[in-house]
Amino acid sequence: MKKIIYSFILAATLIFSNSCSDDFLETLPTDAISDKAVVSTTANLLISLNGIHRLMYSQFANQGEGGVGGIHINIDMLGEDVVMTATGNGWYNNTYKWLDHRNVNSAVAKYPYRYFYRIIANANTIINNAASASGTEAEKNMLIGQALVYRAFGHYELVQLYGKRYVTGQTNSQPGVPIMLINTTEGQPRATVEEVYAQINKDLDEAITKLAGYKRPNKSHIDVSVAKGMKSRVALTQGNYAVAAQLAAEARTGYTLMDATTYRLGFNDFTIGEWMWGSDIISDQTLYFYDFFAYMSRNFSSTNIRGNPKAINSTLYKLIPSTDVRSTIFDPTGQHANLPPGYSLLSIHTKKPYTSQKFLAASSSDSRGDLIHMRASEMLLNEAEAKARLGQDQAAADALFALVSVR
Repeated sequence: MKKIIYSFILAATLIFSNSCSDDFLETLPTDAISDKAVVSTTANLLISLNGIHRLMYSQFANQGEGGVGGIHINIDMLGEDVVMTATGNGWYNNTYKWLDHRNVNSAVAKYPYRYFYRIIANANTIINNAASASGTEAEKNMLIGQALVYRAFGHYELVQLYGKRYVTGQTNSQPGVPIMLINTTEGQPRATVEEVYAQINKDLDEAITKLAGYKRPNKSHIDVSVAKGMKSRVALTQGNYAVAAQLAAEARTGYTLMDATTYRLGFNDFTIGEWMWGSDIISDQTLYFYDFFAYMSRNFSSTNIRGNPKAINSTLYKLIPSTDVRSTIFDPTGQHANLPPGYSLLSIHTKKPYTSQKFLAASSSDSRGDLIHMRASEMLLNEAEAKARLGQDQAAADALFALVSVR
């Protein structure tokens, strides 16, 4: 892809005003703001930031393009843990067969590229204009800090999908992806993998500073714990294990892990104590058949789920101890007689062995479920792996025990 075309997505009501020869016609609708006005105040830039939050679960060209959720389904389909039990109605089958991501003309190969650069473009609008906008310093720090995390998040996802692998201890001069710090429609060269990661870390370091002390209104927004959690992810990828362990421990501070009962409730509520960052999908913002839960839940009555319920690899399932709550969210019989109260399967749901009930939609007719972007348990696993790689076996075992003991 030689050029990156940016869409200036702010909020659902944002429009661009056109000039008119008569001044009295140059008025703005009460439910919209102009392109100049949007960067003039911190209050207006907050609308732009909320647009990025909403972009995490927005509907695009087809049902496989439902924001981050759809991208993560494609990534999971390339692994060995998720099993398609049938062809269903075709969605994600070619990814599962390792066809789509190797086809340069595939929408699956193109969509994440366009999507994450769109997030980056919108983040750049905030980063490059907040300092000169009218508003308090605290408001500017909040806006820039969250936008920096989004820009780092976008580049991090892109370099892993479209760049060469980062190799610890090497120069990493292999091709990465373009680094976008300003918005332009001109094609930009690919930076090296090392350069991309350097920019990601620079953005996250600045974000951690700017978000210090910020109290977010809910978990769809980004605070310093999420910034540190993102930095821990990046450090683990790069093999910076001491940094990964330290920031993972700091990031998870104050969060409570899910107990066995909560673990079985369907992974659909972003208010759960261990969720650090997520998207709250309210009733008037449902994505219907674009939703993650329209493909990965057990109970929603979509053609895909009824005919193709997703299962766990049976070899992996047999490694899970019977005392581990994770063994109860997959059913070797496929009957799922132990669904939580309020959930049920319809007679038309196909019953297949080893199918998953980890994800449960609001109901068989409502595909909604809050999306997870970061959990405290991930941070414990980051910490355990990083300490193990540092040769700190007991510390790694302690971190892992803190997680598994509540399950």
